[in-house]
Amino acid sequence: MPASDSPSFRTWLAAFAFAAVTVAASLPAQAQVARIDPVTDAELQDPSPDEWLMWRRTLNGWGYSPLDQIDRDNVADLRMVWSRGLGPGRQQGTPLVRNGVMYMPNPRDLIQAIDAVTGDLLRQYQRDRPDDLADYMIPGLIGHNRNIAIYDTLLFDSTSDDYVIALDATTGEVVWETEVLDYRVNPANQTSGPIVADGKVISGRSCHPRGGPHACVIVAHDALTGEELWRRRLIPGPGEFGDETWGDVPFEERGHVGSWMVPSFDPELNLVYVGTSVTSPPHKFMLGGVDRTHLYHNSTLALNADTGEIVWYYQHLNDSWDLDHPFERLLVDTPVRPDPAAVSWINPRLQPGEERRVLTGIPGKTGVVYTLDRETGEFLWATPTITQNVISGIDGATGAVSENAELVFTAQGQVVLACPHASGGKDWEAGAYSPLTNTMYMPLRNVCARMRASTFEDEEASRLYAIAWRSQIAPGTDQVGAVHAISAETGATAWVYEQRAATMSLVATGGGLGFGGGVNGRVRA
Repeated sequence: MPASDSPSFRTWLAAFAFAAVTVAASLPAQAQVARIDPVTDAELQDPSPDEWLMWRRTLNGWGYSPLDQIDRDNVADLRMVWSRGLGPGRQQGTPLVRNGVMYMPNPRDLIQAIDAVTGDLLRQYQRDRPDDLADYMIPGLIGHNRNIAIYDTLLFDSTSDDYVIALDATTGEVVWETEVLDYRVNPANQTSGPIVADGKVISGRSCHPRGGPHACVIVAHDALTGEELWRRRLIPGPGEFGDETWGDVPFEERGHVGSWMVPSFDPELNLVYVGTSVTSPPHKFMLGGVDRTHLYHNSTLALNADTGEIVWYYQHLNDSWDLDHPFERLLVDTPVRPDPAAVSWINPRLQPGEERRVLTGIPGKTGVVYTLDRETGEFLWATPTITQNVISGIDGATGAVSENAELVFTAQGQVVLACPHASGGKDWEAGAYSPLTNTMYMPLRNVCARMRASTFEDEEASRLYAIAWRSQIAPGTDQVGAVHAISAETGATAWVYEQRAATMSLVATGGGLGFGGGVNGRVRA
């Protein structure tokens, strides 16, 4: 569930002002606004420290800036350099910076080019949006835009009317646009934009249940031409692997397994890592039976970047509570030495201290940290952070997750107290990883929900999930927001920071600092 308009807007204004301060500190006195140097694959794989070329700066999803000018000794001297208002709507976007120009995704298909030194608006693109989008899509999600991508001299975005587009970064003019879905037939909400992996624009989407399985797709396009290169459906069909996991649910009635956040990419393995969401409805007694796993919902998928083929998958949760798992996957090379005193579930075959190429982080709303071998998908270790009661155990040898049977909905009218709430735990707000400390820093929420399984006709229930819920603070605390610092090597929690206001996305820096906002409109270091 998204945060409310007002807090998200205030949080972003604070974070945007911080971006203005830090970007200005790393730029020459006069920004280069008349041209753009073509962005190459090599730069995307190893970007210059003074530029921000994608959502989390690097394809490994770290959210880490190597810049070290600002540190503990001088961070208190930061002052606002400039600020400017953004477009109306929920502000959840991350700007890109190239050649002194900040490219800012706004809600409702607005992209602005801003002089990063002065804050002046250089140009903008406003898409002409159809008037009937709300007739086909989830109204509350129309217009979200968390990121755009850049490659060569082009900017890329996924639009509200289900196109992928390329803009000339120097003029804002459309170079190409390719329809992914007919939103009147197979609607999907575009709440996040793409990444570029070896010249391919790769995008996911939040598919509406009425769009059926064909709306739930990851798609790759040629960055220079817009030609579709491959399409990966996230729900198996008849005769395909995983079809049987949906039981007797007809193929056309399967839906809502989307990938609505931003992928990560390992160029050496040529693998794109995406996470997926819950089914609709979440409670499986209405969807073929609670004993079905309904692939590939709430999973990590490793896709061949050239073909879209699923190389491996790992399912994090057979979800009855709208606890999606689409969030950032951190790609880290590290010794793996999970501490049995701190980590709940460990692969018994793991040799402590062995070097692994891992995929780690908190991929879903449960707040559970998962660490997998990113080449094979082998489960290595996992452990909870905030209060959670939906997962009762994980088999260390197989990685198989067991859900708390007392909380699994089996009939309409059943009421449970599930922790965390469907807004997390963890949500779209991104964590960060610092190679200086080999530690991940995660924004979390201490929130639970009293849930009642219902029907789509129930006016008190969500029309998307057939669940009525009421949120409450998790037991044992009166603080909603939290940041957990967790070792990627041992899984031990180095420290926990809590505050009354929910916490937002984080950035780690070469100055040994972490920056993050809260819904109270404050930025902290």
